[in-house]
Amino acid sequence: MWIAKDWKDYEVLDTSDGEKLERWGKYLLVRPDPQVIWNTERKHKGWQKPNGHYFRSDQGGGEWNFFNLPKNWDIRYKSFIFHLQPFQFKHTGVFPEQAVNWEWFGELIRNAGREIKVLNLFAYTGGATLAAAAAGAQVTHVDASKGMVAWAKENAVASGLGGAKIRWLVDDCVKFVEREIRRGNHYEAIIMDPPSYGRGPKGEIWKMEDSIYPFIQLCTRILSDKPLFFLLNSYTTGLQPAVLSYMLHTEVVSKFGGHVEAEEIGLPVTSTGLVLPCGAAGRVTF
Repeated sequence: MWIAKDWKDYEVLDTSDGEKLERWGKYLLVRPDPQVIWNTERKHKGWQKPNGHYFRSDQGGGEWNFFNLPKNWDIRYKSFIFHLQPFQFKHTGVFPEQAVNWEWFGELIRNAGREIKVLNLFAYTGGATLAAAAAGAQVTHVDASKGMVAWAKENAVASGLGGAKIRWLVDDCVKFVEREIRRGNHYEAIIMDPPSYGRGPKGEIWKMEDSIYPFIQLCTRILSDKPLFFLLNSYTTGLQPAVLSYMLHTEVVSKFGGHVEAEEIGLPVTSTGLVLPCGAAGRVTF
C-alpha cells in the first residue's frame, strides 16, 4: 500500500463504526467512511466534541452539523496551501491520501531533465496541479466544475504558484481530449482522478465502470512519443488495483512500453498505528 504519511496539518485520529475522526489544522471533523466496517471503542475525546459532523441520510446524501467551525480555513502540505470549506457530499476540498502520488510524480518531473507537459483531468481543487507545477511542469488543469477550477486557482495563488505555467480550463474531460486529438496536441504525462459518477458542464454523463476503459484508450492518443508517466486513480468499488493494472497494461504499456504498479492508497491512523485504505492508484512509469 502507498501511504500518505508526510502531513503535518492533517491526520486521521481514529476510526470506528462507519466514521473517521480527522484533524484538519486545528479543527476536528467526523465524516462517514464506507471502509470503516469495524466497531471499536472510541477513546479519543475528539469524538465527543468535534467542530463538524457529517451525517448520512437514509434517503441519500446527508448534512453537516457545525460547532465553532469557521466557514473556511487553510491547511498546508509542505509548500502548498489549501483553502478548505465543508460542502455537500461530505467533502472539504482536499483528498489528503493523494499526497503520496504528488510526491511520486513530483520527483519524476524534477528528474526528467526536459520540459514536461502534464494534463490533469478531473482536476478538482488542484492538489496534483500544484505538485506538478511546483516540480517545474507545464500543466493543463481540466475540470467540469467552474467553482472547482476557481477554487484551484485560489490554492495556486496561496501557494505562491499564481505565476506558474498552468492553463485553467472548465470543460468536459472527454470532449477536451477529443479536441486535443484533432488539434494534434500531446502531453508527456497524464493524471486522471475520475469520479464514480458525474456530469459535465452540459449534462454529459460519466459513469466510471462504463467510461474509464474507452477513456484510457482515448488518452493514449495524446501521449507524446517520449512519455514520462500515466496516473489513474479510483475510488470506485470494484475497480481495485489489479483492475487498474490490467487496463494500463493492455492500453498504455502495449503501445508505449513502461512499467506498471498498482496499489491501494491510504492514510495512517494515529490511535492504532494501522492504515485506513482510501482508494487505489495505477501508475505507469516510462
